Amino acid sequence: MARHVQRLRQPSKNWQCIISAEHASKAIPQAWKHLFRGKSAVLESHRGWDPGTAQLANAFQKQLQLPVISASWSRLLVELNRSSRHPKLFSEFTCRLTSDSKGDLLQCFYHPHRQSVQTQIAHQIERGHPVIHLALHSFTPILNGMTRRADIGLLFDPRRDCERQFCRQWQTLLKQCQPTWTIRRNYPYLGISDGFTTALRRQFAADQYVGVELEVNQKWFSKGADTKLLIRTVVETFSEMLQQFSRSSET
Repeated sequence: MARHVQRLRQPSKNWQCIISAEHASKAIPQAWKHLFRGKSAVLESHRGWDPGTAQLANAFQKQLQLPVISASWSRLLVELNRSSRHPKLFSEFTCRLTSDSKGDLLQCFYHPHRQSVQTQIAHQIERGHPVIHLALHSFTPILNGMTRRADIGLLFDPRRDCERQFCRQWQTLLKQCQPTWTIRRNYPYLGISDGFTTALRRQFAADQYVGVELEVNQKWFSKGADTKLLIRTVVETFSEMLQQFSRSSET
């Protein structure tokens, strides 16, 4: 690691941080397993979950003592990172369910996760603390025959000054620590696409809420990859970023 990232430091008392992982699990509850008989390969793939995000969430929680809210079930039940009216909210395995069954999925899995994150953010803002919300995701190295050219992507709304500044500085810090890595902003997706952080921006003002999505190439969680280096670099540089924001808010 770079010399200026020598140790893990706690987040500032001003800026508070919340970590979420919308696709941390590929599990299916017993009551819904009949919909996925013979579909274990799909559940294991990037369509069923975001490999590596549970490991990242665990590292943030253990090493920085940050609050983490992780989904416990596969995105193929209901997509937590989409608005409730998105046409792909339900997968091909659940889209033909009755309205009542879809309502059960929303009630049991979709709303509790999103409400938990939103409530924690609102609680901190009510106490006078602006919030940095880091949503953990990973992406498949190859999609539709196209290779994704990045190790890490940082997604944000470029119209929000704090988000743009945070991601630009984090990108720089990551490159200083790992010069051979490709770190891109708003790649492989746009930070303003339909998603959870986009919805939360409509709830909270730009000076109260900084929503950043971390996208890690899933090759880093494959056999033979130096996963520990990836996790250590991400966690330590993020810790440094929180310190930088703390210092800038005091000036």
